[in-house]
Amino acid sequence: MQENFGHYSVLLNETVDLLNIKKDGTYVDCTIGGAGHSNEVLKRLGDGGRLIGIDRDDYALEKAAERLKIYGDKVTLLKGNFASAPELLGNIGIEKIDGVIADLGVSSFQLDNADRGFSYMQDAPLDMRMSRDDTLSAYDVVNGYDERELSRIIDSYGEERYAKNIARKICASREDAPIKSTLELADIIKSAIPAKNRREGPHPAKRTFQALRIEVNGELDVIGEMISGMFPLLSPGGRMAIITFHSLEDRIVKHAFLELTKGCECPPDFPVCVCGKKPQGIIITKKPVLPGEKELEENPRSRSAKLRVCEKI
Repeated sequence: MQENFGHYSVLLNETVDLLNIKKDGTYVDCTIGGAGHSNEVLKRLGDGGRLIGIDRDDYALEKAAERLKIYGDKVTLLKGNFASAPELLGNIGIEKIDGVIADLGVSSFQLDNADRGFSYMQDAPLDMRMSRDDTLSAYDVVNGYDERELSRIIDSYGEERYAKNIARKICASREDAPIKSTLELADIIKSAIPAKNRREGPHPAKRTFQALRIEVNGELDVIGEMISGMFPLLSPGGRMAIITFHSLEDRIVKHAFLELTKGCECPPDFPVCVCGKKPQGIIITKKPVLPGEKELEENPRSRSAKLRVCEKI
């Protein structure tokens, strides 16, 4: 079912079910967006429960406040990047929590709001900043990075096989005048991809736009930082649920969770452990949880979503 504000919360029930909600628990939604996951958590909390929502986007916080106002003082909204979540929580006296959600996708209302510059389907200034306070925009990346760096980003973050061609075309096009709009960039990308490949699969600009968005918002850099900062705040039995939409994101989460489950790292021939390292968590989802057929029908954007959950010991 489509959420308010044109927002569809991916893997909604699966995520909240796997958090194993305690009625009087304190839960943090690190990427509150359209507040779909937060709303479902709040439905399951009792009088002593509390939800803290974090987002770097003023518009998202405004919409979340509107949607969640019925819950009164059970909700606290904070502005910031989720990598700084421990500091934000410390500022309001929160030292222990019972669950964390992080949905690493772009909110539907950001994608559908043309002037934010995330979409290759609607014309808008090249922006892609999740927070208007950030200085780096897609315009800066497209017009300022050299060909080699553009190619690296499009290849690594977009997994685009024609990354070199696209970077070359971008650099050639901007010699005449800066590339200013999303549709202008989308047309340049299309021209760099062979006609046969343009007719197959997703929109030819999809992977490059994804790569630019990740670069502009430093999305991969902060995932590990958020996990290492937030996991220690969990009470025993508390769970962290993370939804990814990109293989690189999923790899970071998978490896970070595996690291949390490791114990002694002494060489096998040591008679006793001297490192003292003990496992901090157990992985609840041995394989990532994927959207079902019904969700894929209702929201094709959920196709690449993967949910992983780790529990504090």
